[in-house]
Amino acid sequence: MPSALVTGVSRRAGIAWTVAHRLAADGWDVTASGWPGHDREQPWGEDSAAAPAMPWLAADLADPEAPARLVSAHVARAGGIDALVAVHARSSDQDLATVTAAELDASFAVNARATVLLVQAATAAGVRSVVLFTTGVHQRPMPDELPYVVSKAAIQGVTATLAAALASSGATVNCVNPGPNDTGWPDDATRAEVAAAMPLRSRWGTPADAADLVAFLVSDAARWITGQTIDSDGGWGVRS
Repeated sequence: MPSALVTGVSRRAGIAWTVAHRLAADGWDVTASGWPGHDREQPWGEDSAAAPAMPWLAADLADPEAPARLVSAHVARAGGIDALVAVHARSSDQDLATVTAAELDASFAVNARATVLLVQAATAAGVRSVVLFTTGVHQRPMPDELPYVVSKAAIQGVTATLAAALASSGATVNCVNPGPNDTGWPDDATRAEVAAAMPLRSRWGTPADAADLVAFLVSDAARWITGQTIDSDGGWGVRS
């Protein structure tokens, strides 16, 4: 049975939750991780009933030692690691006028540094497929979320370099932009505005849409795809 580590699993409405359960349903031995402490700080709050139906580990990825510990724990339990799916993200609502050095550092630590360190540890353990997650800043400016944008743009930017680093081992590295995805955060007005502007089927993306793409990218059918950022966004990036 192939095994996968999925990060960011802390809310039932979230992408990571759906990805982890989709892979488990497909026959993967999944270890999930998340950090409810971050959710407590956000408008949506902590999902206290969100323990997934699989091994789950709390991991504060702001800790530079946490990525290696997380991979080691998964490998010790599952006997190896075939796929790493890094869905975790630190959210931050600061614009250019309000942005702080502390928040820039915190967002970079979780979103960018931890992702690279997860890939480093997983590579040493023999990972075969890596899927990272970015955001749609290359399609539309996000001036109210500057620390998040900076750190997530770094993930997209490093994808090809990581793919080149792992290519000799036969492992793949790809990046997903899930586009506008309804994980429970938008209000009704935002939902209506985005749906009306969405070229394909006039709806938001869902966590299941992202999970479909991840399931493909970690499968043998995607073994010839690497170094790519894939916009699974319902045409959001090509809207007129």
